[in-house]
Amino acid sequence: MTFKSFRNTTDRFMREALGGLVAAHPRAEWHDEGFVGLSRSDDTPAPRVAVISGGGSGHEPMHAGFIGEGMLDAACPGLVFTSPNAVQIGAATKWADRGKGVVHVVKNYTGDVMNFTVAANHAEADVEQVLVDDDVATEIDSGDSPGRRGTGATVIVEKIAGAAAARGDDLKTVARIAQRAADGSRSMAVALQAGHSPTNDRATFDLEDNQIEVGVGIHGEPGVERRDLTDTETSASALVEELLGGILGSLNKAGVELTDAMLFVNGLGGTSELELDLVFGEALKQLQQRGVTVRRGMRGTLVTSLNMAGVSITLTALDDELTELIDADTAAPAWPGIVADPQYADAVMVDDEKQPDEGAENAWLSAFVDRLSQSFDDLTALDREAGDGDFGQNMEAAFGDITTPIKGADADVLNYFAHRMLVRAGGTSGAVLGTFFRAMADVFEADGVDSREADGATFGGALAGGLRRGVDAITELGGAKEGDNTLIDALAPAAKAADALSEHGTVDEVLAAVFTPAVEGAKATRGMQAKKGRASYLGESSKNVPDPGAIAVTWLFGEAGVSEF
Repeated sequence: MTFKSFRNTTDRFMREALGGLVAAHPRAEWHDEGFVGLSRSDDTPAPRVAVISGGGSGHEPMHAGFIGEGMLDAACPGLVFTSPNAVQIGAATKWADRGKGVVHVVKNYTGDVMNFTVAANHAEADVEQVLVDDDVATEIDSGDSPGRRGTGATVIVEKIAGAAAARGDDLKTVARIAQRAADGSRSMAVALQAGHSPTNDRATFDLEDNQIEVGVGIHGEPGVERRDLTDTETSASALVEELLGGILGSLNKAGVELTDAMLFVNGLGGTSELELDLVFGEALKQLQQRGVTVRRGMRGTLVTSLNMAGVSITLTALDDELTELIDADTAAPAWPGIVADPQYADAVMVDDEKQPDEGAENAWLSAFVDRLSQSFDDLTALDREAGDGDFGQNMEAAFGDITTPIKGADADVLNYFAHRMLVRAGGTSGAVLGTFFRAMADVFEADGVDSREADGATFGGALAGGLRRGVDAITELGGAKEGDNTLIDALAPAAKAADALSEHGTVDEVLAAVFTPAVEGAKATRGMQAKKGRASYLGESSKNVPDPGAIAVTWLFGEAGVSEF
């Protein structure tokens, strides 16, 4: 796999990235001793305890994003995944001291602990250290082990320490409360894909496309177990259950009986917001089933491992005091909104419209649904080349659970199709095809025509009128016309063919006569420059792909595989 990054030169990457970070921060300043500090409005800030933290870069927005009133006073960034040095930390400690002492929030990594300890030993200010060691993946019962790594709980501890300092607590009290939060926190992470460094374009660890890594660290460390995606334990539900089991087991072993908790679902840098939402909801459901009350919830991409596609889950045992400190105001720009007492319920849209089910089978429109149902994936694959790849999914959302054979008059079934497209499908296709089916239904209803009992002449007249009205309605809605590489390129020839029929015969013969020009019109979209719809944004790249919507509407009249277009 080839990795690519935005950069100018590798040797200037960190200084330029940090320069941009500080420029984008509403209340931060760069100090050339090697730290980022909270900008001050005067030279003699009010006395209180100061809180600082730091670590290797690559975890942004931790730590600099959490500089702000009510949280951190300063942050010391190291090189990518490399701890800051003691000189940086010492300079930040001296600058941040307001005469009441300084709390160091330190992640349990050897380099971080050593450098913060050296800085504290040589500081003129009074210093208290708070150690965050929450990662249960590295919990080893051995005196030689460095112990659990410091990961996602770090930002929660920074928030609690900053809030305690802001309300005026003394140095030892701030440290004691923050350490209590750290001791009552556990985290565990899983990755679907390794991250890569923007300074060398190499993966942080090797992971095959069909594998996931359980128990990863935030410095790109591989996890404690590698697993194939084909395993049953790789669904979101199973992974959340595994992470929560490790977290709760570790807390229980430490004597922490978790009843009230803060739940923090964190993205590791390359995970979509929707996936974080899903994991948050899954964790919330499972904690409720385990009897844990989630008093505060938080989800976001806050403690990253560059651009790793993964999530971590953190639980922190809460009491009234810690909850109050979590809720306290902060101006730190990266601190997200916190939800109190979150409750989970599936976000299901209720659609009470019933499928028509009266009288005889509607062979015409049942056949259309059957043809669609065989080709949802093909339509999606085609739309990935011609547009945004959602057409087949939208058609499946509208028609995927319709049972065939359908019973009911043409007008009723067409109105049902219109409802499904407008309510279930969404997007451009939902609006366009919903409008089309509604226009068709209006004509069949006004003419009193039903394919189940009509002769070819009666049906052909209604079909021609319905297609004409449908084409006009689509044009009025979005401006598309024949030649714009849309479904109109199939519908308009079909309407003309229906109009021109001199001998109507049976309903099937009418459909067969209309089918051929509709197919030819759909084929003609291959090579057209799209002028409407999302394919129009792609320019020349969509020209050699037939329009998926044009293909789909031909199935109203007959059957042809996607490959035939």
